[in-house]
Amino acid sequence: MLITELKSKESIDALLGAKAFIINCFGCKEVSFPEEEAKALQKELCDAGKVTGILTMDYICNPDNLKLQLENFKAEADEADTVLVFSCGVGVQTVADFFSGKKVFAACDTYRLPGFQGVTPQEFDCDQCGMCFLNGTGGICPITACSKSLVNGQCGGAKNGKCEVDPEMDCGWERIQKRLEKLGKIDILKNAPVQIRDYSTDDATKECKESE
Repeated sequence: MLITELKSKESIDALLGAKAFIINCFGCKEVSFPEEEAKALQKELCDAGKVTGILTMDYICNPDNLKLQLENFKAEADEADTVLVFSCGVGVQTVADFFSGKKVFAACDTYRLPGFQGVTPQEFDCDQCGMCFLNGTGGICPITACSKSLVNGQCGGAKNGKCEVDPEMDCGWERIQKRLEKLGKIDILKNAPVQIRDYSTDDATKECKESE
């Protein structure tokens, strides 16, 4: 199980371009989703003329289902310069992979709760760390795509695009670099401040503190 929490309105506003296409996911019934807050924010964006369309569906982490639903929103998605996703991190990564040439942003942070989580056929994973990094990495999670969960760039051990920990695994940070280059946003990496991960939002850290 997991819980999603909206990022601040200011941080979401800073991400958007001239027009945004919005995708909501209500799939996993175990997910605590801030539905009313999301609707209020999306209404504000619509009233401001910043939204080309809104798709609300179940399980955007299923690429076949996502593709099928998007067929009815092709014009709205094409018109937008950004895609704003209200879901857990797995859903955001699925959308980012689908729109590989368009800027895709997470509107939520994801926190872990004990219990079962929805099943996805994708290899994407969300560590539910409570401070989503996807908006600065082209929709590829550095926590799960990198074996060392590095948040400030790759280590020096990658060879031929493969991870030094798992030679069968693509280097997550090389994937991030290629995605940002494709989006014309490589300056995000060049100019980004050093990221300091807040481990207090991580469920495993909370469990350790509670057991002390």
